[in-house]
Amino acid sequence: MKPIYPLNIKNEFVFNSSARDFTVEEIPLYDFTGEGEHLVLQVRKKDLTTWEMLDILSNHVGIRRRDMGYAGLKDKHAMTIQYISILAVHEEKLKAFSHEKIKILSMTRHSNKIRVGHLKGNRFKIRLKKVLGVQKDKLDSVLKWIKANGVPNYFGNQRFGNDGDNWVDGKKLVEGTLKIRDRKTKEFLMGSYQSHLFNNWLSKRMELNLLLENFSEAEAEQVMGLEAGALAGTKAQPNFFKLVEGDVMMHYPYGRLFNVENLEEEAARFATKDIAPAGLLAGKKATLATSTAGILEAPFVEALNLNGTRRYAWIQVTEITKNYVEEKAHYELSFVLPKGSYATNVLDVLRGENSF
Repeated sequence: MKPIYPLNIKNEFVFNSSARDFTVEEIPLYDFTGEGEHLVLQVRKKDLTTWEMLDILSNHVGIRRRDMGYAGLKDKHAMTIQYISILAVHEEKLKAFSHEKIKILSMTRHSNKIRVGHLKGNRFKIRLKKVLGVQKDKLDSVLKWIKANGVPNYFGNQRFGNDGDNWVDGKKLVEGTLKIRDRKTKEFLMGSYQSHLFNNWLSKRMELNLLLENFSEAEAEQVMGLEAGALAGTKAQPNFFKLVEGDVMMHYPYGRLFNVENLEEEAARFATKDIAPAGLLAGKKATLATSTAGILEAPFVEALNLNGTRRYAWIQVTEITKNYVEEKAHYELSFVLPKGSYATNVLDVLRGENSF
């Protein structure tokens, strides 16, 4: 199932995923202490994966890559600014470091190694090209909608490999029709299948949201194969993403899980951005949806040999700024997303791709 996006507006523009037109900057989860046995490096790189950048730095210092800490993996086809950590005893060697694609912007002492996920979010700067007057007005309108509502939190294409089909091998591993000995490769492929299931579930819920925008609850129930009354109270909700009984919610931007019992009350909290719906990443010990939400989720529940969890299905786009350079027909955007979210979700809503 292809991802579905909320606005039936087609926008045409050119976006090149390159260091010239795409910048990603990590926002740390906390302030660094300024003292300790670790050294936090703020590093700018281009045309390299995070793994390649870590290899270059670790080889320069003379340590193993795994001895370095990082908060997240960043796109190769972008200018990225991220934080990594290394033992402070290597400070002098790092002062002599030089590379055409890597620049150490700062070094700060800290009390512990950076771990994966130690991020508040990421700031994206994107340049869209060939944006003519009418397209600029459309982008302004969609961006206003995004600021008020947010965007669906699909996994990006990066998750599925160059051909977009890593999940197929992951499915074969789950079904037992493919055998792979390497544990990390197996987990990666099954994780891709896990992400594929999440995207398909989210597309199904987006279909429901769009049905409720245009038809009655009874008509939506019929299309979705639900019992009469299953969607009572959904259409009147103020949010584009409609909650249903039994949905799993998370406090936003992080917090505990709970199931929706009072639709009106939780929809009001969702509207204030206090909570957000969380989709299933299938696996062991995952919290499952109940009631109507459980029925909609059931086709995407699989017994994967991975730890299951929940992922925000809907995210807020904050700190949005824009600048239109008329003489170049460039539309320059800056915005912040929570960790683990993809800028492609914003771009695809701006394009109106795969509208229902």
